[in-house]
Amino acid sequence: MRILFIGDIMGRPGRKAVPRVLPSLREEYGGFDFIIANGENSAAGFGLTETVMKELFSMGIDILTSGNHVWDKKDILPLLDSEKRILRPANHPEGTPGRGFGIFEKNGKKLAVISLQGRTFMPPLDCPFRTAEKLIEKAETPCIFVDFHAEASSEKKALAYWLNGKVSAIAGTHTHVQTSDEQVLSGGTAFISDVGMTGGHGGIIGMTAESVIPKFLYGTPSKFEICDTEVRFQGVVIDVDDETGRGMDIRRINAPCEN
Repeated sequence: MRILFIGDIMGRPGRKAVPRVLPSLREEYGGFDFIIANGENSAAGFGLTETVMKELFSMGIDILTSGNHVWDKKDILPLLDSEKRILRPANHPEGTPGRGFGIFEKNGKKLAVISLQGRTFMPPLDCPFRTAEKLIEKAETPCIFVDFHAEASSEKKALAYWLNGKVSAIAGTHTHVQTSDEQVLSGGTAFISDVGMTGGHGGIIGMTAESVIPKFLYGTPSKFEICDTEVRFQGVVIDVDDETGRGMDIRRINAPCEN
């Protein structure tokens, strides 16, 4: 099984980058069994809307994971219950709209996907470690992919070691900065601390420098504006053994995208 996971799609520049780069990636890697993307920043940088959701699915994305910004656009809330291809963090308390776990089938292959959110430097939620353990028992397949939306690389690595050998892959998101620590752990879990961001890299984690710097200078609210320069497509390609669920390989994608 070959999985393409696209790092946080940031606004319109990120959405434009996906269809520009995806065909060449399909050709290079011989296609993908599943394409997953973190879509929580895809609508103007904050949240997800129904229109943007449909646009992303039309590109060939199979599943959308998310994080703390999935709640920013209120019109998406009803879809979190009705649209099974969108996942919010699974470690929200019981009763929260939506789901954080799904089992997906495509062309005879089955993949379980878990969306989790960290707690270090993040809003308090239920324990992602214990939540993951409970969901793994429900997976019905050895092929399990985890998007861990977290701030601290230490928390991400800790989860990777905690679940080493129990899941096929753990890919970190949220910081919008791609790390160079991709590896397959001893138990067969592919891991990277952060997949990065698909969007404009000519500013500050997807926003223009001019709109972000005043917040640091004066400590006052600042209206952030989406960066549309130095657009890049970032993600990872992960190979998984269909029978054992063991992660076999993980490769970073960091592709420039011309405006």
